[in-house]
Amino acid sequence: MLLTTMELPDVVLMAASIVGFIALYKPLVGLVKWVWAMFLRPPKNLKEYGSWALVTGSTDGIGKAMAFELASKGLSLVLVGRNPSKLKAVSNEIRERHGEQVEVKSIVIDFAKFSGEEIAAFIKEGIEGTDVGVLINNVGLAYPYARFFHEVDLELMGSVMRVNIEGATWVTRSVLPGMLEKKKGAIINICSGSVLLPSYPLVTLYVAAKAYMAMLSKSINLEYQQYGIDVQCQRHSARQAYGGLDMSMYACPIGHIVCSGAFYVYYQMHYGIGVSCDTFLGDLRRSKERTQVPIEENIAEEEEKEEEEVKERESSDEILGAAITANGSSLSLV
Repeated sequence: MLLTTMELPDVVLMAASIVGFIALYKPLVGLVKWVWAMFLRPPKNLKEYGSWALVTGSTDGIGKAMAFELASKGLSLVLVGRNPSKLKAVSNEIRERHGEQVEVKSIVIDFAKFSGEEIAAFIKEGIEGTDVGVLINNVGLAYPYARFFHEVDLELMGSVMRVNIEGATWVTRSVLPGMLEKKKGAIINICSGSVLLPSYPLVTLYVAAKAYMAMLSKSINLEYQQYGIDVQCQRHSARQAYGGLDMSMYACPIGHIVCSGAFYVYYQMHYGIGVSCDTFLGDLRRSKERTQVPIEENIAEEEEKEEEEVKERESSDEILGAAITANGSSLSLV
């Protein structure tokens, strides 16, 4: 009896140790996988997917950097952009740097001005005879400045949707058959860390389009991974400044999806669970009261202000015109 009583603490300690090990096992395994993926695993040989890569939005920023990186791995390139002179400059720079070992083709198209079927036709014609194994959907279009949803003009609204949603969708649709035929390929969709935030007002349409890209990536990854096609959505790091506050996003890969968890936590710490419109107003919307006034009243107030400004300009023009006439000047006011 005494022996049993003395052994009881050991049994409790062992049971607690087992429970603790079970509780820690999953996060520890996750940590090991993350360290392996981030720092230890060897890079893939991208040429195993195919000898060509197609990059949209390849004349600036991330797309241009991707093009140069892929060329450094020995992949030939199909560059897609809307500016012929920029495409020519990037193509020449790649040829100068890598010589004859890398071929470069260009497709000039503005996704904002063509339908999905027309985009698909352009891409199919441009990649004919090439072994495209890697697709980088990078092209994107955002607002020139933050604005309320009802203030987005119809032309801009259509362009944002065609470039960010239809463009990537139809390009992917055009490239997939070739990847399915050889049962291998890689599709990388450039997304935005903003889709991880609880809300992102004043750029609503842009963020909604990026959320579409994130869901598209996850869904087609499940559809086509059995055919040897890898799909990745990259929510790239970004630096944004609102009201003088400089915020950085740090990307960390989790499986196929790259998320910006550090930025998400940082943002919630500073701005709470919901994101206030006033955070984004800056010079455009200085008054917090605006977000509390019905939209109809805001529109009426703006129209009244515009009418007053027009009347003031007309009045000043009349005074100036009268002064010029009195001085005998022949100057005409337009």
